[in-house]
Amino acid sequence: MSATIALVDDDRNILTSVSIAMQAEGYVTRLYPDGESALKAILENPADLGIFDIKMPRMDGLELLRRLREKSDMPVIFLTSKDEELDEALGLAMGADDYITKPFSQRLLIARVKAILRRATYDRPLANGEPTEEPEPMVRGRLEMDPARHHVKWDGKSVTLTVTEFMILEALANRPGVVRTRDQLMDAAYQDDVYVDDRTIDSHIKRLRRKFREADPDFSAIDTLYGAGYRFADS
Repeated sequence: MSATIALVDDDRNILTSVSIAMQAEGYVTRLYPDGESALKAILENPADLGIFDIKMPRMDGLELLRRLREKSDMPVIFLTSKDEELDEALGLAMGADDYITKPFSQRLLIARVKAILRRATYDRPLANGEPTEEPEPMVRGRLEMDPARHHVKWDGKSVTLTVTEFMILEALANRPGVVRTRDQLMDAAYQDDVYVDDRTIDSHIKRLRRKFREADPDFSAIDTLYGAGYRFADS
């Protein structure tokens, strides 16, 4: 089944051109001229990925993402202008999965979409006509992670994570007790040409802790090593 992409931008030319490019790749697109109309539609009929402009009337992209994250972990790519670096950092800290600066090439955008959908669904390519082997579920103490299905449990209770949060947690849990620097966590969660600052990784860690504490108020498996980074330390 083709993935559905929600395109949200007040520039009709961008909506049209991006929609044509996505449809040419086999995706289904839904177009919205502002965040307000998009929020209602996406919550009623979820998409697989969103591409949001930041600066829009009737609810901008940041507010759309904030309100969407209350009920949905749909991956989101932001379209930004060169003078919106602060908004880019804020958007990533709030849970966006990537951003692309305008003007951008359709080829680059398509590559980012494919990468994020692949991470979100683990829709792996075929090898010699046969599906490649799915990654094995991982158990670390009370933590269970199933990368093939993007499922996470703590003490048997489901914890819903965004793609970026999942990738950061996976990088930490892969080697319990080993300190991961912020740079290493950035490499695990973002493509090489996406720059995020230390505060963005810190924000993701805070959200991870908050989500796990909703399942277990005593959760303390992610340690902060000041000046060094983070580690997964559940026994």
